[in-house]
Amino acid sequence: MTILTGGALPFAILLAVFAFIAMIEFYRMALPDRHMEQWPAAACGAVLIFAPLCDGGRSAIGLIAALFLAFALLFLLRIRAIADAAREVAYAMLAFLYIPFLLMHLVMLRQTAHGVQWLLVLMLIVMTNDSAAYYTGCAFGKHRLYPLISPKKSIEGALGGLGGSIAGTLLAHFTFFPQLTLIDALVTAILIGILGQTGDLFESLLKRSFGVKDSGTIIPGHGGVLDRLDSIIFAAPAAYYYAVYVFGRF
Repeated sequence: MTILTGGALPFAILLAVFAFIAMIEFYRMALPDRHMEQWPAAACGAVLIFAPLCDGGRSAIGLIAALFLAFALLFLLRIRAIADAAREVAYAMLAFLYIPFLLMHLVMLRQTAHGVQWLLVLMLIVMTNDSAAYYTGCAFGKHRLYPLISPKKSIEGALGGLGGSIAGTLLAHFTFFPQLTLIDALVTAILIGILGQTGDLFESLLKRSFGVKDSGTIIPGHGGVLDRLDSIIFAAPAAYYYAVYVFGRF
């Protein structure tokens, strides 16, 4: 409902809440001993979500630079083990680039022409991709996609997921988004579908590296907020730049 009836500000507020929780989950996995820094860092990340409302996102670069300098000083003054310092600083800044910086493209997408429709298409692609990949993988999965990172995912499931994404964009074309041409529907389904699957694999890579199964427990049976956002995080920039620079040119 926030997407459909609210403006850009309510949407950004909702997204900032999700980004805040996702960053807390990330820091608890990556920097479990840095309790004092987790909440302020997550709050700064949530603020980054609002950058597009100021000047279309250009201030994000300045905010990230300021955050880097601030956290470099913080870790310099609160050093614990010199051997871990570089890793901790890298993790601290990775969270900003990975979560709020990529997610703020959703706010930018919301402000484009047909922004509401694009957000619905993005979610439709991700959801149909996930569902189709799961059922196709269960029924026909024989060849492992990337066993080192995600042993249960199969090539057949990944292809089935892309088929689901195409079905989702075609549904959008024939219902609420007729401006989305058939070529646009096909290209966005494949592009965003692949990036969504890549985002899921990337988060699995991080979780395996950190030695955890789920990013959190806030959603019973489904893990944490970051587990639910992983596909959207990678898909958001592609959807935005396609909508701005490619959409309507076919």
